[in-house]
Amino acid sequence: MRDSMSMPSLPDAQTLFQHAACGLLLCASDGTIVQANATFCGWLGYGAGELIGKKTLQDLLTIGGRVFHQTHWLPLMQVQGSVSEVLLDMRQRQGQSIPMLFNAVRREHGGVRYDEIAVFVASDRRKYEQQLQLARREAGELNEQLAAADRRKDEFLATLAHELRNPLAPMRNVLEVLRLAQLDDPQLCWVRDVLGRQVGHMTHLVDDLMEVSRITRGRLELRCASVELAPVVEAALHSVAAMAAQAGHEVHVAQWPHAIWLDADATRLGQMIANLLTNAVKYTPPDGSIWLNVACTADEVHITVRDSGIGIAAEHLDTVFDMFSQLEPALSRAQGGLGIGLSLVRGLAELHGGTVSAHSDGVGRGSTFELRLPLPAVPLAPPPEVNRRLLAGTREGKVLVIDDSADAAESLALALDILGYEVRTAYDGAAGIETAQSFMPRVILLDIGLPHMNGYDVARLLRELPCGELAILVAVTGWGQDRDRKMASDAGFDLHLTKPVDFYELDAVLQKMLQLT
Repeated sequence: MRDSMSMPSLPDAQTLFQHAACGLLLCASDGTIVQANATFCGWLGYGAGELIGKKTLQDLLTIGGRVFHQTHWLPLMQVQGSVSEVLLDMRQRQGQSIPMLFNAVRREHGGVRYDEIAVFVASDRRKYEQQLQLARREAGELNEQLAAADRRKDEFLATLAHELRNPLAPMRNVLEVLRLAQLDDPQLCWVRDVLGRQVGHMTHLVDDLMEVSRITRGRLELRCASVELAPVVEAALHSVAAMAAQAGHEVHVAQWPHAIWLDADATRLGQMIANLLTNAVKYTPPDGSIWLNVACTADEVHITVRDSGIGIAAEHLDTVFDMFSQLEPALSRAQGGLGIGLSLVRGLAELHGGTVSAHSDGVGRGSTFELRLPLPAVPLAPPPEVNRRLLAGTREGKVLVIDDSADAAESLALALDILGYEVRTAYDGAAGIETAQSFMPRVILLDIGLPHMNGYDVARLLRELPCGELAILVAVTGWGQDRDRKMASDAGFDLHLTKPVDFYELDAVLQKMLQLT
């Protein structure tokens, strides 16, 4: 009976391979497709001739799949020679994405390693999509939390700067009064100079704090002009001279043979050099040495600050320019600081198209910081000289100062009065408007954070009155962010100045605006 029955013919191996219930691939170790069955080709819409020897497995994956292939698949294949139950999205010829489940094993054929891969279309795509949507939602919520935290940080820094600038304003004003008084008593001159240095140091810290925040948000704009390097270096050296002398440091400055002109923001350039010098002073034990050198190449100027200080361990060299990064807290706290100076140097250097680098042979062997800035392709002409000397009794014009801080208002009024301006003061918005109506000032210096009625509302009301319609309105405030300047402009202010105001800048502004009206 058996002999009379015909056995059914079985499909050959090639037929089984081509029409298996799963996609089958043979790939070289670099991903090049060596064989692909009809099932796999049909799922993706390709002919075998379009894939074999012409595409890699990675070519058929989506971007996310390629990342996973590079970061997970390849390392697993190299370490354990196989992967199991890996879900990757593949891109069909028409561009649609299709989820597939992969199993692969690496074997040798004729002395050559190949990856044997079995692929299944994932039947539970909805589950994976739900997981992906959940992950995206969680990522979105996390991004919102991070954005909210960043906003709170910005608000905190702005508030902190405002609160610190307010008491600095009367101190700066009193300092200007002392300067205008042309003191002869050596002790009073010493008091004036100490006050000037400390007010400058505190202002420097507050400015650094806000400017690092602006740089990280990409909101700091440079005011570049033709700047000679030597006076900027001299000013930076002067700013740290007292601190260096107190620590017993010797500061050595190498002379350079010719004038060097840069296309730079003079204020920011001075900040960079002063911060490098301050860092050297802070991290050098008493009776140390600091060297400053300037050299030029064909297209760059190199400003180098070297010290005999505590040095930097190799593992810390990459982090010294990070915000709030400090070394040896016990030493640095003695001199103060927020750990933002070097971060600011890096940000400002990059804005100028330059770089800053740190080098140290190790702990206890000193440090070297090199600031590199581009030289202009065409020699720059020197800018016109600016007279920074103010003489008592040489100005005229009516000025009204409105500030809820009596110290700030009266000290600024006294300094302006010495110069020759006719000045009145008021301590709130209502009193300021009343005074303006009777005094009819040419200029109104108005604080923003007033009680009962803020400075923006006062400005709007003044613009509707004859006493303020044509007056020059200047916001003098501790709020100094970009949005604060826009709000001031929208409220009708002609100018926005941040406390503590540079008195020379204020006088120059008053003179210019009074001449235009």
